[in-house]
Formats: sequence, structure tokens, C-alpha cells
Amino acid sequence: MVDLFIWLFSFFILVALLVILVFQLICLADLEFDYINPYDSSSRINKAVLPEFILQGFLCLFYLLTGHWVMSLLCAPYLYYNVRLYTRKQHLVDVTEIFNLLHWEKKQRICKLVYVVVLIFFAVFWMIYTALEDVDD
Repeated sequence: MVDLFIWLFSFFILVALLVILVFQLICLADLEFDYINPYDSSSRINKAVLPEFILQGFLCLFYLLTGHWVMSLLCAPYLYYNVRLYTRKQHLVDVTEIFNLLHWEKKQRICKLVYVVVLIFFAVFWMIYTALEDVDD
């Protein structure tokens, strides 16, 4: 039963990550179609970057501490990429360069979005498997 709550908790964390990434993509799309100015767009995106990094790091650590080694290993490349961006100080969007890097920023967030969706599918699979396993016992 505890395992089911672990998967449910990780599912909600993954959904929160998904919402943060979609928010960032919407801000970039608004900037691309000129609905928002570069300063507002970059400040909104920059406010969402650190919570994304913290949530993803917490999720990887959570999987590691609860003994879900495979999911922790699946989260590790995403965590490594975020840590690398943070240590190189490339994690924030620059107001003056946002138009030049718009395509790259969108591509980067779409790749992260696909990665999180795959993790959500794995989490839902294991949540259903655990629920059915608990019913058999």
C-alpha cells in the first residue's frame, strides 16, 4: 500500500513538472508571436526555471531513497543536464539574446517535455501494476 502512495506522489510531482514546462513553452510561443515583450517573457521563464530544477532533483532523490532504482536511473540524465546548465550559468534566459535563441530554447523545453511525458507513462504503469498487485494480496 505504501508503494502505491509513493507512485501517486511521484505522479503528482511529474504533473507539476509538466505544468512548469508547458508554462515555459507558452511564454516562448507568446514571445514568438509577439503577444508579449522579451523582458516579461524572460522574467516569467526565469521564475519557473529554479522550481523546475528543484522538483526534478527532488524526484530523482525521492526515487533513489524509496528504492526505485530504475526510475532513479531514468531521471539521472535529466538531472545531469539541469545541473550542467546551472553550473555553467546557462539556465536563465537572457533578455537581450532571447530572440536569437528562441528556436533553441523551444527545442530544449520540448525535449524536456517529451522526457517528462515518458516518465509519467512509466509512473502510471508502475502505479497500476502496484495497485493490481495489492489487490491480489
